[in-house]
Amino acid sequence: MNNIDEQLELLVTANRILARESVVDAYGHVSIRHPEHPDRYILSQSRAPDLVEVPDLMEYALQGDPIDQQGRPMYTERPIHGGIYEARDDVLAVVHNHAPSVIPFTVTNTPLRPILHLAALTGPELPVWDIRDNFGDTNLLVTTMDQGRDLASCLGDRRVSLMRGHGCVIAGKSIREVVMASVYLQVNAGMLLEALRLGDVKYLSPGEIEA
Repeated sequence: MNNIDEQLELLVTANRILARESVVDAYGHVSIRHPEHPDRYILSQSRAPDLVEVPDLMEYALQGDPIDQQGRPMYTERPIHGGIYEARDDVLAVVHNHAPSVIPFTVTNTPLRPILHLAALTGPELPVWDIRDNFGDTNLLVTTMDQGRDLASCLGDRRVSLMRGHGCVIAGKSIREVVMASVYLQVNAGMLLEALRLGDVKYLSPGEIEA
């Protein structure tokens, strides 16, 4: 099995893990930068993540054009992936999801900060991207490259950006990294929601996050 075959199998496994951990349901998606063509990325055809298999995986140019569509349906929000890969040469994998525990932190002024040691990799500061700021009233879906680039700008050099009333995006240097960050982002969000009901919260310190 060569490197590209291994990466495709990992991408299928990532879809299954994220579905099993309820990070994604019938929606949400995960991609990798093409290991041999860095100006392309690989993303499943539009399909529920727990059903994704290797033949579902498609190559795309960074602008979202399929290399060989073969009549397969495509995710409308693939500009999320293209915008980030275009802006960040260091990013090799991207996850977009709508984890319910994360949503409250996208629509309030309460920041989502790590309290769990396993959530340290999400970073100390999670910006909230609001599509309305630059694109007015929409259905909140990221369907154009201008929107994808705007989201990537909000993400900056971070690993995570929240998306107002929508979900979040996670970017990383490997498929394993983004899967782990995605799982523990939502776990941490659920724990923080519970902790905030009890009183003052002790967050991880900057040093603990870096350790």
